[in-house]
Amino acid sequence: MTTNSEKVHKQTFPVTGMTCAACASSVETILQYTDGVHSASVNFANSTVMVEYDDQINPDGLNAALQDVGYGLVLDSKNLEESVREEQQKAYAEIKKRTIGAAILTLPIFIIGMFLMNWEAGKWISLALSIPVIGYFGRNFYIHAWKQAKHGKANMDTLVALSTGIAFLFSLFNTLFPSFWKQQGLHPHVYYEAATVIIVFISFGKLLEERAKSQTGTALKKLIGLQPKTLTRIQDGQSVVIKIEDVQIGDIIQIKPGEKIPVDGEVSAGKSYVDESMISGEPIPVLKETGDQVFAGTINRKGSLEIIAQKVGATTLLAQIIQRVQEAQGSKAPVQKLVDKIAGIFVPSVLVISIFTFIVWLVFGDQNSFSHALLASVSVLVIACPCALGLATPTAIMVGMGKGAENQILISDAESLEIGHRVTTVVLDKTGTITEGKPRVQKMEFSNQVDSKDQDFLRSVLYALESKSEHPLAEAVLLDVKEQGINSLPILEFESFTGKGISGIVEGKRYFIGNQTLVQEQGISIPEELELESKNWGNQAQTVIWFANERTVLAIIGIRDQVKATSKSAIQRLQKMGISVHMLSGDYPQTAQAVALEVGIDHFQGGVLPTDKSLVIQQLQAKGEIVAMVGDGINDSEALAQADVSIAMGHGSDIAMDVAKITLISSDLEKIPQAIHLSRMTVNGIKQNLFWAFIYNLVGIPVAAGILYPFNGFLLDPMIAGGAMAFSSVSVVLNSLRLKSKKL
Repeated sequence: MTTNSEKVHKQTFPVTGMTCAACASSVETILQYTDGVHSASVNFANSTVMVEYDDQINPDGLNAALQDVGYGLVLDSKNLEESVREEQQKAYAEIKKRTIGAAILTLPIFIIGMFLMNWEAGKWISLALSIPVIGYFGRNFYIHAWKQAKHGKANMDTLVALSTGIAFLFSLFNTLFPSFWKQQGLHPHVYYEAATVIIVFISFGKLLEERAKSQTGTALKKLIGLQPKTLTRIQDGQSVVIKIEDVQIGDIIQIKPGEKIPVDGEVSAGKSYVDESMISGEPIPVLKETGDQVFAGTINRKGSLEIIAQKVGATTLLAQIIQRVQEAQGSKAPVQKLVDKIAGIFVPSVLVISIFTFIVWLVFGDQNSFSHALLASVSVLVIACPCALGLATPTAIMVGMGKGAENQILISDAESLEIGHRVTTVVLDKTGTITEGKPRVQKMEFSNQVDSKDQDFLRSVLYALESKSEHPLAEAVLLDVKEQGINSLPILEFESFTGKGISGIVEGKRYFIGNQTLVQEQGISIPEELELESKNWGNQAQTVIWFANERTVLAIIGIRDQVKATSKSAIQRLQKMGISVHMLSGDYPQTAQAVALEVGIDHFQGGVLPTDKSLVIQQLQAKGEIVAMVGDGINDSEALAQADVSIAMGHGSDIAMDVAKITLISSDLEKIPQAIHLSRMTVNGIKQNLFWAFIYNLVGIPVAAGILYPFNGFLLDPMIAGGAMAFSSVSVVLNSLRLKSKKL
């Protein structure tokens, strides 16, 4: 997207070469300090950066500034979405190739290192196999560590590069010059397996990250797919098919039955039912006639319409939803940021300790001071290996995700699982989330004037007439009479009154089914008891259908979207967990209120548009609330993207499920408190893992440095340091696996 004012340009570019949140920070910093750049904001999830720059610099200059430090911009980005998708696919394919290649070569190295460590030829085989793992498949860790070092920063890549590099170089020295240690009476141990296994594990973690990032683009693609590529414009009385890019404000557009509406506009001619579920979330199509507003992406179900285009391209409601979803998806994993911060302190600290150890041993050591200094300093670096630190988060996340899948909770990114434990407010959509999303007949009341023996015949008339109707509520009536084993009857002279109802002749008599307007227009009398009952049903948020012959109303039918059986208990459980529950609905406020009272929700709003839902969530976030949004429709996608944690019901739209980071396979609302409980258990597991990852360092580093040597002559061998490092990794994995046995 590019917008121009007099001198300032605002443009979004795909970025190449970013592999972590620290890279995103570096790209932002570099661009922000480039002359002529007003601001730069990186969306790491989509690998894009939005830059505001003036005429002093052009896109080539921006690209040159980044290329100096190894990143780049895709300048030929006429089709931005396509460029982003290509870059994500390229990055995923590259990491997958590197991970598989490193794993294949590492397997024999691991077997030799663990089970054949005294095999002399094994060292040379391990060396030959380690060179491509370190120098080719793992080269990006060293490149990125170097980039961070140039900017005075350190992250996980720095730890990986440092520990694996030292382990490899130390092993290389011991392989080439084993006599050096043997002359000192020491065994020349090698650590090729430690260096390569770390490369494989960390590469696998990055592969999972890239996969999650590529899936975010799928949701945007489907949203964009809601907008048709062509439309029919009325020009000089003729219908002309044109491209969507060529439509102008004020054009008269023809919409045929079944077509998607291409722009926001006003109906100028015709009547039809339009499926606006992407806007309102309500399953029942809305009648549109002259003067009514229609929106891009909604679907014309019946009849033809002519509309005047009022908003086109990026100004339509659908385009705004797409843009906001794209902006809201640029998030970073909080725990990984914490680990990177820790790594930023941890790495220099370990380096300082290692150097200090070397100097102390050299100055105060005995006759073997140099060999002891070298062994101790290397032991410090090896025992400080970040393997356990690198495993702490992904193993807990992987087990947590597996646990969720077993319980019909699908989690598509780690961030939501990490944030879920801090949720203070849950916002629920009504239709399809709290309710079934399928209108059903609640009650059918016959007039006192109708003999009970005639009721089955009249139900057969209902069956006959409603089976001819295309109105969505007719499906609810048909389902109800079918369940009662009622048969249909032949029908003559069927007639439809758009927006009001239908009529037809059965066994020589004319019958009507429709709203109260139809009854009044036909001059049909309404029995007093039915009129009173219809008002009561209206107060209970039921839609009333009138069934009449030519003289009087015979019966009324109340239809309502039913509340799910588990909705109330799930909401109560959330409230017991100390979580505030809100409900937002595009339905009538009266209906929303009735549902909220039924399930025990105090905070609710009806008649809410998609943008309003997003604004409500922003307001809650501004008050410091951590918000989880639960929805099932396209209309919920903007609010889902805005929320801190987004949860889609499994039966909902594909787009809602793609935008949401957590999907509940069943429509059971009880899965929501279970998902939050799972997040709490997983985060506790991560914290425990980080504790175990660091406790070995806190205890092991001083021992490796030789703190016990003055007391008992103990100096840690690098091999034992490697074993301690491996044990710390095992303890982290075992702690993560404990989560599998816990109940949600």
